[in-house]
Parts: sequence; C-alpha cells; structure tokens
Amino acid sequence: MRKILTIFGLLLMLASCSSTKDIAYFQDVEHGATINVAHKQLTLLPEDKISILVNTRNQELTNSLNLPYVTRQLGTSTNASTSQGVAGYTIDKDGFINFPQIGKLHIAGMTRSEVAEHIKNLLNEKGIAKDAIVTVEYSNLRYSVLGEVKSPNTYAIDRDAITILDAISKAGDLTIQGERTNVQVIRRENNNEEKVYTLNLCSLQDVQQSPAYYIQQNDVIYVKPNKMRERQSTVNGNNIRSSAFWISIASLLTSVINLLTR
Repeated sequence: MRKILTIFGLLLMLASCSSTKDIAYFQDVEHGATINVAHKQLTLLPEDKISILVNTRNQELTNSLNLPYVTRQLGTSTNASTSQGVAGYTIDKDGFINFPQIGKLHIAGMTRSEVAEHIKNLLNEKGIAKDAIVTVEYSNLRYSVLGEVKSPNTYAIDRDAITILDAISKAGDLTIQGERTNVQVIRRENNNEEKVYTLNLCSLQDVQQSPAYYIQQNDVIYVKPNKMRERQSTVNGNNIRSSAFWISIASLLTSVINLLTR
C-alpha cells in the first residue's frame, strides 16, 4: 500500500510542477557581457498623423507657418494661438502633406528628424525663413500588446527606438502563464500584407537579431499562453494532464485503500 501511495505522490508532484527552463529571460547572457545595439528611428507611413511646429524670430511669420489649433466647445469654434498647440498633419495615401507657403511635400518613408530638416531647408531655399526651428512629433502612432501580459492594451509611440522589451514592460511584463519562447509580432508590410515575426525572450541574441526588435507603428504583439495555461482553460481543468486530475485520482485511491485496510 505504501508503494502505491508513493508512486501516486510522485506522479502528483510531476503533474503539479511546471518546467522553469523557459521562464527566465536572456539565459544566453553572461555576466559582464557587452551588447551593441544600433539605434533606429521610425519611418513615417501613409495615414500617420504628426504635428509640425515652426518657430522663427518673426511672430507673424511663425503664425503663418503653423496650422491653427482649433478647439470646439458647445457648438462654437475658437482659433487658438500657436503657443497653445498645433494641429496635426495626416499623411495621405500617396505619402504627401500640404504645408503652409510650401505646398505638397512627400514625407512618407522619412524619419521625423528628416522631415524637420527637409522643411527647414525648403523654408531657407525659398527665402521664407532663414532662422526657422522645426520640431516634428508623433500624434497617432500606436502599437498593441495582447495575450498573457498583465495589462493588454494599445499604447502610444511617443519616441523613436521603442524595443519589444520596452513594449512588454509597458504592458506590465508577461504573466507566469505567458510563453516566453514564442512571442509573436504581427506587422503590416508593403501592399497591406501582414508578416508574423517570432521571438524567443529566453535568448537575448535571438531577440536582438529579429527585425521586430524595434517596434513599428501598428504592430500587434501577441503573447501565447503556455501549456499550463491551456490546461487551465478547459471546462473544469480536470483533464488527464492537469494536476487537478491527479489530485482527484490520488484522493479517491487513498479513500479506497483506507476502507480496505480497516
């Protein structure tokens, strides 16, 4: 009888314990290792919205180079000064925006620093403003994090070079039930095709070498549930692979053995 109980006790322990080998991040990193990562800026795409702020020494000229920031309240419209905000530019499907006193500009495929430099040079070349300071900021760029993370949501991109690690950290990190070796990044490529990149967070080398290491606008990060989580998602959790199943069997056998040995 003791042997039977011992065997089922061992089975119960094996069923209850989950492997820890796929839990820790960056298992291939040695202490003191030096890691070189190239900085990467986002390139703008059609339908992206950006704000462009131009400052010059001439306030009247500055006002003419900035779109008015319009606020609406109770059916009325009020034009605010540039110091209160600047309306955004939405890049059209062909990659253009209309900029005051310059006209149509093709900016799709540029980084925001390239857009700022391009506008500054055009203002200088056309004799409109020789001392312009141009600032470009993102307005509607987003990425989404779904699945086994603590705070799944859609998050704003407010700076360049946001990595997959930044994005996961923003979402509160993976839950213990998240599959770290198979994190997926779904990205819209050219011609509206979507491509799926898979990253193994247990390997820093794998993460850094992935094209999805830096997040792009409209990326969807999906963390799949691990086997333990999948077993918990059954109707009552009691299938042959679950710890609850073995607990039930062990309890039943213990009761039967106690009755037979009385």
